[in-house]
Amino acid sequence: MSLFSGVRVLDLSRMLAGPYGSMLMADLGAEVIKVEEPEGGDPMRSMGPPFLPGGESAYFLSINRNKKSVALDLTREPGRAVFRDLARMADIVWDNFRPGVLARLGADHESLKTINQRLISCSISAFGQDGPYRDWPAFDLALQAMGGAMSITGEEGRAPVRMGLPMGDLAGGMFGALAVAGALFRRERTGQGGVVDLSLLDCQVSLLSYLAQYFWADGKVPGPMGSGHTSVVPYQALPARDGYLVVAIFAEKFWAGFCRAMARPDLERDPRFETNARRLASRSTLIPLLEDLFRTRSVHEWLEDLHREGVPVAPIQSLDGVLSDPQVRHRQMVVEMSHPALGRVPTLGTPIKVDGALGLDVVPAPRLGEHTGEVLVGLLGYPQERVDALRAERVTV
Repeated sequence: MSLFSGVRVLDLSRMLAGPYGSMLMADLGAEVIKVEEPEGGDPMRSMGPPFLPGGESAYFLSINRNKKSVALDLTREPGRAVFRDLARMADIVWDNFRPGVLARLGADHESLKTINQRLISCSISAFGQDGPYRDWPAFDLALQAMGGAMSITGEEGRAPVRMGLPMGDLAGGMFGALAVAGALFRRERTGQGGVVDLSLLDCQVSLLSYLAQYFWADGKVPGPMGSGHTSVVPYQALPARDGYLVVAIFAEKFWAGFCRAMARPDLERDPRFETNARRLASRSTLIPLLEDLFRTRSVHEWLEDLHREGVPVAPIQSLDGVLSDPQVRHRQMVVEMSHPALGRVPTLGTPIKVDGALGLDVVPAPRLGEHTGEVLVGLLGYPQERVDALRAERVTV
């Protein structure tokens, strides 16, 4: 992957949202230099269980591939001086600190643009750089709660539940990488750097999409519907004899084939169900009927019968099933990386395929400070004596 080839990112981020986004850029060819504290580094290095042999965090390994690690104490002036030298050579400074932290470290955009006018700074925070919640701490769970996702996730009448995927964080990483790509494109045309202020709450609100527009259209506040859909019936999970699958009759053309696959052509002509509008009105009658029907065959049987009729249907797969799925494997969404201590280790591939390339050459997450010498000597041109002195002072490791 080379879409970000030649782009250098100074990654100050921690936890999930920031490291996930910088990993996306690294996957696309950016040189991502992860700047960590000499003592302990990114707290996610100790996140677990589970841990791999040798105590390496599986969590950390999953979101820090293809990066370099430089250990640097930014609370001390010698460390800040090194960071300023790195910023002169960088395209992107990427962080997810709380607002105000970078300014205290002398690493905010106002400080750095005086030495690099083309620099792009992207700051991911829970609530953005301004507003009444600016200084509140928050993690993925809080963002899912405040952004509306938890209010519509789960079963009607049950306690709120979070999405199984940490979309409060992951969305921030994805939006951030997109914003940086746009900022780089603008810079190519204008020579202008800039600041991206990315709020994780803003990202969650933007994902409400049609649900917000529905509310403005009819004033109804949506609640959880399980796997169902407010506008389409049937569009949900159904129980087979040995598992679950989902069906999506998202257009009327699928209804007739659906009825044929069930060996119930009479349902197609039933006036209660012959259009989506009527199926919506008769949801409480139709869904129990379908559930009883679907319990009579296996998931495999239903998939064969429904696919034969061209009906959108899919099995609900557990994680082990997903990771061994032939389509997932064919698209190289499971790849291997060569870990210096663990040997060949599986990891996820990239969904972004460019110029026909499916795979990903993966370098495992770096050890803390693994590339300090390489970057300070090779990139900045420091003499080895200066690097040794910084290490002796514990400014770096």
